[in-house]
Amino acid sequence: VSDKYAEPLNGVDRYAVVGNPVEHSKSPLIHHAFALQTGQDIEYSRVLAPLDGFAMTVQSMRETGFKGANVTVPFKLEAFHLANHLSERAHDAGAVNTLLFNTESIVGDNTDGVGLIRDIEQNLGISFEQKKVLLIGAGGAAEGVLHPVLEQHPQLLVIANRSLDKALKMVKKVEDQGEYRFVSVNAYAFDDLKGQQFDIVINATSVGLTDTKLPLPRDIFAEGALAYDMMYGRETPFMDFARRHGAAKVSDGMGMLVEQAAESFFRWRNIRPLTAPVRAQLRA
Repeated sequence: VSDKYAEPLNGVDRYAVVGNPVEHSKSPLIHHAFALQTGQDIEYSRVLAPLDGFAMTVQSMRETGFKGANVTVPFKLEAFHLANHLSERAHDAGAVNTLLFNTESIVGDNTDGVGLIRDIEQNLGISFEQKKVLLIGAGGAAEGVLHPVLEQHPQLLVIANRSLDKALKMVKKVEDQGEYRFVSVNAYAFDDLKGQQFDIVINATSVGLTDTKLPLPRDIFAEGALAYDMMYGRETPFMDFARRHGAAKVSDGMGMLVEQAAESFFRWRNIRPLTAPVRAQLRA
């Protein structure tokens, strides 16, 4: 996988993941697998953008013929402001992880939420409908999946965060929009979770990158509960806690990674790849 964006070879359509850091990204592996599976002739690379040079990097990519890009940390908010046309789900999320380039515009989309929903509902076989859901975190990852989760008609959604103010802002935004009156949406500090139980618990924080433990009550998991960590590639403290305290199913976010990539691929190529063989390849 090339980390540079030289002139195109034989007119092949080019895409890339843009981030800083970006060398760890599995996106090239995933999209190359999708291309082989669907017979699409594309190149997909990693592009390291300077922390103060995301817009300049994207402009250079467009000028050298790229057709689109995935965006990873820390540029999803910048991509949101750079795009001059936003999908509804990008607007709802307030962040962009997928860019489509054409001669007139930069189109911004967000496929994170649909990736989470497809992984949990289709791959893991767990429905959100009328479930009690706990979303841990109030940063960009949580914002990106908030509306897609609400669209699945849970009975209750609680947003828990160390800083209650950020969780309250997310709840207020939902209330102001008035689209999800059939769902009870609340903001809790971690201390407020005592005595509560949830059917689906989603960790949308980045503590999985370290050995930091979340201050969750030991009885937080209802009977048959799913514990889902959006991080992938390691057994996080949250996943270990869930296994030891009654979660019936525990999953990392590898499936979400593949599903959000498949949605990006569909936006670019108008063909939907099968995700199961790619998930199996990554797990292996």
